[in-house]
Amino acid sequence: MTDVNETHATSKYPPGRYGRRREPQPRRRWLVLALAGVVAAAGLAIAWQLYGQYGPQEYEPQVQRFYNVTGDGVTVEFVVRKEADKRATCRVRARSASGEEVGLAQVDVPTGAEPLVTYRLATSDRPVTAEVPACGPIKTK
Repeated sequence: MTDVNETHATSKYPPGRYGRRREPQPRRRWLVLALAGVVAAAGLAIAWQLYGQYGPQEYEPQVQRFYNVTGDGVTVEFVVRKEADKRATCRVRARSASGEEVGLAQVDVPTGAEPLVTYRLATSDRPVTAEVPACGPIKTK
């Protein structure tokens, strides 16, 4: 009887005992790299689109405060971050407790880097909030 050492027994399988062994498949590294490149390009495209949509805007309004709230109006104080030599027009809106829009106006903003604008907005019902949802360049005819 011959001694079988452990190294010999674990490295060689008896023929027919465990079925036919498969040959190792060639690696498809190029496929993995191509898929990674496509995913990275798609991620960059999505990031670029979201940055353009939600990143810094040319005209950025910010409400400082609203006060003097009555049943027929509200006073809104806001600034607009923009280039100093540009004029702008902003939508000023007020909402009631139910969320309904009760006042809306287009307000012209003068030149200056961050001009402070105070505007009295007339409303059809008592407002609970005032906002400046959008600003843009003044349209010339």
